[in-house]
Order: sequence, then C-alpha cells, then structure tokens
Amino acid sequence: MGLFGKSQQADPKEQVNEWCRKIRKESNQLDRQIRKIQREEDKVKISLKQAAAKNDRDTCVILAKEIVRARKAINRIHTSKAHLNSIQLNMKNQLATLRVAGALSKSAEVMQAMQQLLKYTELAEVMRGMSKEMMKAGIIEEMLDETFESIEETEEMEEEAQSEIDKVLFEITQGKLGEAPLPPEAEAGAAAVSKVQEKEESDKESDEEDLKDMQGRLASLRS
Repeated sequence: MGLFGKSQQADPKEQVNEWCRKIRKESNQLDRQIRKIQREEDKVKISLKQAAAKNDRDTCVILAKEIVRARKAINRIHTSKAHLNSIQLNMKNQLATLRVAGALSKSAEVMQAMQQLLKYTELAEVMRGMSKEMMKAGIIEEMLDETFESIEETEEMEEEAQSEIDKVLFEITQGKLGEAPLPPEAEAGAAAVSKVQEKEESDKESDEEDLKDMQGRLASLRS
C-alpha cells in the first residue's frame, strides 16, 4: 500500500508465472484423481469376474455400469486437463509477447477454456478466482458465469447406453456376457440406418398432420 492507500499493480510477468504454477498444481491433482479412479475400477473388475463365475447377471450389470461411469469420469478429467494445457500454453505465449508489446493481451481461447473448466466441480473455485484476476489483467473481457452445473450429479441421473454396458461385460467376462462391440464400419452403418428411420418417422408424422389439416379445412367448407 502506498501513502495514499493506493495498492501497487501486480507485475504481469509474475502474474503469468503464478497462473502457470496454479495450472500445473491443478493438473497434477487431476492426474491423482485418474489414478484413484483406475484403482477403483480394477477392484470393480475383480468383483464383476467373481459375479460372472456365479452366473449372477444382475450384479454383473450393476458393476458394468460402475465401470462405464468410471471411464466417463476419466474422459472428463482428460478433457479438463486439455483445457488446462491450452491455458498454460497461452500464458507462455503471453510471456513471449509481453517482452515485445509490454502488456498482456486478450485471448478468446483462454475465455473458452475457463468457461469449460468452471463446469468441473473440483476446478470451479480455482478457475473463478483466476478468471477474476485475468479480467483485471485484460486477458478476458468479462466475468465468466459463476453458476456451474455439477457434472457428477448429472451423470448419476443419466442412464448409460446398454451398448456400452454390453461392451464392458463382453470385455471383462471374455465374451461370456454382453455383446462384442461392432466394428467402426458397422457402427457407422447402424447410425446411418437409425437416422434414415428417424427421418422416415418424422416425414410420416408430418404427412399425417397435413392430412388432418386438409380434412379439417374440407369439413369447415362443407359446413
């Protein structure tokens, strides 16, 4: 604080370095989360194999759902790590341009990455704090939306696709339960067929509505 209560502005280089340290710390914590989930997944796999040996299909399905959720969680963490890496790379670029321009510049990439990271519960608090600092430094233009949705709670409410469960059962029980995953060509073909069927149903509904409208107009003319 100065004599008249004026605080000294933070050095941009120190700010960027501090942000990079925070990002590395959060990234390391995400790595630990991945390893923890993988250890739990290994335990569930053992339990699933034991249930399969007893022909307890209901238990196998429940455990397969847990594995599907675990793998989805790991995928979300990898996505969050990619956003963190994107911000860190941008911060390094900021340091490079800082030597030339003498000031930090706006970044749409950082803005987008920060917005995505706010959706991840474990990172939300840190990201909100960083977004405030980055707004003051001029890297992002506005405050990010602080209302974020708990992805974990949303995922718990979703029903896992039966195909994913079948793939896990087939994988863990070595083909005794579940179904083998389709090759990419077959999956693409199945998706194409599904789209065609959806379009045909939509067209059919549209035709029926047009027919009803026409019948209604004819009835009103007769009356």
